[in-house]
Amino acid sequence: MDATERVSPAGSVPVDAAPAGAGRRGGRVLGLALACHPGPALAVTALACALAVGSGLGGPRSALLTAAVLTGQLSVGWCNDAYDARRDARAGRRGKPAADGTVGAGAVWAAATVALAVCVPLSLACGVLAGTVHLAAVAAAWLYNLRLKATALSWLPYVAGFGALPAAVALALPGGPAPRWWTVAAGALLGFAAHLADTLPDIAEDRAAGIRGLPHRLGDRGTRLLLPLPLLGATAVLALGPPGPVDAGGAAALVLAGAAALAGPALGRRWRKAALAGAVAVAAVDLALLLVRGVTAG
Repeated sequence: MDATERVSPAGSVPVDAAPAGAGRRGGRVLGLALACHPGPALAVTALACALAVGSGLGGPRSALLTAAVLTGQLSVGWCNDAYDARRDARAGRRGKPAADGTVGAGAVWAAATVALAVCVPLSLACGVLAGTVHLAAVAAAWLYNLRLKATALSWLPYVAGFGALPAAVALALPGGPAPRWWTVAAGALLGFAAHLADTLPDIAEDRAAGIRGLPHRLGDRGTRLLLPLPLLGATAVLALGPPGPVDAGGAAALVLAGAAALAGPALGRRWRKAALAGAVAVAAVDLALLLVRGVTAG
């Protein structure tokens, strides 16, 4: 989630409390940290960590997979801000460090490249198949930044990326067991919903900047009407996918997810981030259900 206020390059360091240029350096470091889209990066990393720990991957391998996901997310966030810097500057968008001069676009590109370079060995260290799946998801996210964001296929990298998380966790387990189909399907549906919810507050602003992804083509109303469907679909797949009747946990998850999925878009006109908050709430319910169900074929 992008910052909503511009970060001052000088920060709050008094002139007589630091050498000349220290404030500017501190501002650039903070700007670089904000340019990685820290909210989404940490959220996806936390999701991967929870899946890894909950699957029984073990402490060291869970930490390794979490580090791989974190570096991948950092590379994607920095790539996004660096690539969009000129367009964001022309549009006067606030809270964009690479666009408002807090940190140079070249430095952000360098950070993205380094993070991606570190991500490759960390991913492959989780296992060739697991690493390949994760790196394919990172590549899809870079493709979103560089090309697909402004097209009708803007949803595809989100579907691929979120669907890849439970698959990578399963494949990283000893023996590389296959992920259960409903875990991958639920992740893909949550990814589609995340794209809609994250884009919804900025549709008008993005359109003015020339971005024509799927939510922009659907418009504000169309996106609000569509958003609950993948959210409810993800929970339904997790509740109904496993063999046997729906248990109490699955039924409760359906009720909670349904309420959150419908409330988010409905409250969106009063709170611009309501749809995203609703999607996060559904994701939390689904994560709990997924940890109970398990991520591997049994």
